[in-house]
Amino acid sequence: MRLPPVLIAAVLAATTGSLLLAPSSATADRKPPVREGSAPADGAARAPASAARNALAAPVTDLSAGTGGYPREQVLAPDPENPADKSIKLGLTPYHAIAPKLNELQGLGDRVSVEVAGRSAGGHRLFLVTVTAPETARQTRAQERMRELIENAPQAAAKDTAIKASYKTPVFFNNNIHGNEWEGTDAALKLIQQLATAHDAKTAGLLAHNRLYFNITANPDGRIAGTRTNANGFDLNRDFITASQPEVRAMRQIAIDKQPAVMLDLHGYVNGTLIEPTTPPHGENYEYDLFLKNTYANALGMEAAVNGLGYTPAKDGVEPVQIPFRDQQEGWDDWPPIFTPQYAAFHGTVAAHTVEIPMTVNNSAYDTLPVAELRRRSAINVDVAGAAMRATLDFAQSHRTSLIADQIEVFRRGATGAAQVPVSAETVPGVPGIGPEDVYTTDFPRAYVIPAGAGQRSATAAGRLVDHLLANDVRVTRATGGFRLAGRSYAKGSYVVDLRQPKRGLANVMLADGRDISGKVSTMYDISGWSLGRLWGATVERVESGSLSAVPLRAVDAAAHVGYVAPRGDLRLQLDTPQEIAALNSLLQQGVSVRQDSDGSALVPSSARAKAVALARAYDVAFDATKASQGTALHRVRVAAAVTAGELFALREMNFDVVPVSTAILDAGFDWSTVDVLFVSSGLDHSALTPAARTALDAFLATHGLVGRGATGAALGVAAGLLAVKPVEGNGDANGVVRVVNSGTVTVGAPDHSFVYAPVWFTDLGPGVRVEQSYATGNPLVSGHWRPLDDGTGGPTAAAGQAAVVSGPHAVLFGTEPLFRDHPKGEFPQVGRALLTVSRS
Repeated sequence: MRLPPVLIAAVLAATTGSLLLAPSSATADRKPPVREGSAPADGAARAPASAARNALAAPVTDLSAGTGGYPREQVLAPDPENPADKSIKLGLTPYHAIAPKLNELQGLGDRVSVEVAGRSAGGHRLFLVTVTAPETARQTRAQERMRELIENAPQAAAKDTAIKASYKTPVFFNNNIHGNEWEGTDAALKLIQQLATAHDAKTAGLLAHNRLYFNITANPDGRIAGTRTNANGFDLNRDFITASQPEVRAMRQIAIDKQPAVMLDLHGYVNGTLIEPTTPPHGENYEYDLFLKNTYANALGMEAAVNGLGYTPAKDGVEPVQIPFRDQQEGWDDWPPIFTPQYAAFHGTVAAHTVEIPMTVNNSAYDTLPVAELRRRSAINVDVAGAAMRATLDFAQSHRTSLIADQIEVFRRGATGAAQVPVSAETVPGVPGIGPEDVYTTDFPRAYVIPAGAGQRSATAAGRLVDHLLANDVRVTRATGGFRLAGRSYAKGSYVVDLRQPKRGLANVMLADGRDISGKVSTMYDISGWSLGRLWGATVERVESGSLSAVPLRAVDAAAHVGYVAPRGDLRLQLDTPQEIAALNSLLQQGVSVRQDSDGSALVPSSARAKAVALARAYDVAFDATKASQGTALHRVRVAAAVTAGELFALREMNFDVVPVSTAILDAGFDWSTVDVLFVSSGLDHSALTPAARTALDAFLATHGLVGRGATGAALGVAAGLLAVKPVEGNGDANGVVRVVNSGTVTVGAPDHSFVYAPVWFTDLGPGVRVEQSYATGNPLVSGHWRPLDDGTGGPTAAAGQAAVVSGPHAVLFGTEPLFRDHPKGEFPQVGRALLTVSRS
């Protein structure tokens, strides 16, 4: 379930078991929302290090059709029976029963195929089921050729009679992405069985003209544990633009390789059943006229099917369906590309929905309601999810020609640079209530250039960005010689992202600055600003116009390696990227004597050249020659961390040895001699500690360093007397990309943009406090949503020019979010440098 900030007050005021979602009646889990990714006041982000390693190392499975036909049956090995699986109490299918069930379904005939799409962070298999009429290998190859033609040659595809006659419409059902929103999985298994065994003409026609894909459980870790998140503590439905987690990379590959025209993402719990399309603001980078037309039409069909089940408020506690675009004003938007349906739109999905089934069975309800009541609710939810799925199949079958034509048109507009079509009553007939508040378009540039040479902050960062673009099916080229474009000169080896490509929307949503939409709506559902071009540490230049025909370019399928080790002498490693911090930590863990130069870089002795060669290859980093020999000795840092799940993951990505802590853990007794530094952003309240725990913490901080982030970290820094500053909290709903000015050793080499979420700044700086980074003057917000509070305080102009990051002899405090959800890669080294600095102070 998604719950917007505007509803917090309503949640707090709701009666047991229900929540009023104005303007229509809707019940949902009444538990007040917790800040995304945060730990409870006395809890800790405690994902095992093995889950982080699994996530970072998990390969992406190729799900393209290959040369074989359908079905593709395989016998799945069973998983060990787990009586603690949280699904069991609800009368639903536990994870360990899924593989045997899929074996059974494959045995029912020749319509069901199963692939393993990958593994979760916790090591569980991700099952992708395909249901379609049998295909010979030749027929499958023909389907693949048509699919590729639709994306790669959309103008030709629009005229291809074979596509109109025989291309199977891909329909995708994504289930259980939030682990404690279970029932989509069970509805999918039930539907697959019906499709496998039905012999009526309608089913035969459906499977002859469509391929149906079912991600059975997108989050098996959470399904088993009864948690929203995976084993790393990540909300997978916030990770699509970053793709830090293996489950998301698997779903990304399904979107790329299967190219669904229609998809549902099954969630819970909003009563009545909530079916997108959404309220404004709408993602400005996709072809919203095509998306709205199809998504609204399918929503009406699902509404009729769900309401037609006959459940009533009086008899069953089930309210009628609501469609946010029609029934609400704001607060349930499709602006960010982090949600599954919004991300799918960039891969050609022209009808994509979050569907929130009605009856709450998770969180407090799971623990307090009788089993019989939970199972009654779950049965209703399975029924509702199944009705939505079946209605979607009817829609796909009856609209298959227009759906594929619209998917082709999405790709044609991108490939030809055609203008977007603003939504209106004329351009999207049949959809009521379209107004100026629904119109969101953007001006696509001609291209983006990621320059090589002196203008590039870090070739390592550029390579990471290019590889990420390619992994998302964005086309990237590289210059084979120097060139000029739009009046600027670029060196050989520069990367060029031509926006005349089928998936221009995805390229632009990643690389553009974005938009400040603070004045458009009063509240946003989730984050409102993101920009890989600003936050990942690579220089990205926007080229508004010009011809690329004379530019010597060749397509690339991977970034060029930049890893390098100078052949002789001592070595210098810059610390401007997460990979460089990770390489440094590996050297320190191997016992190499590394020193830090005055410019912040790491000095590595020539005796460690062999180790440097291995790390240059592993992390694609450069060790240059240096004659510098002085510097401050560095040592391996073990971090005690009271942080969010995303921050814990990012620390481990940088190869820090991390021990999660919290108020409860410290109260239980913690051996401070095992760690070197404390990092606090969430889950540790100094005033709530027992006297003994507070004394032990204060004793540690008297001789060791603190890195704090946000209001929680700043409060500890002040309470412990480590920095004489006054933390000021901005609007807690604010988030986005901000301009900053770097001025200290912790932020040396950092990008001139950062990310904020509930921003903090520091005033009344006392003696010994150094400003490491400030919010830019004027309005520092580049993209996102940051309004002042009702009393006029807390807005971006109040933060302008104020200190965003401060340091002292034993502490560094961040008012920004440099590790947010593992996303702003270019900001990570600030935290790495801070931990290294205060651990030796």
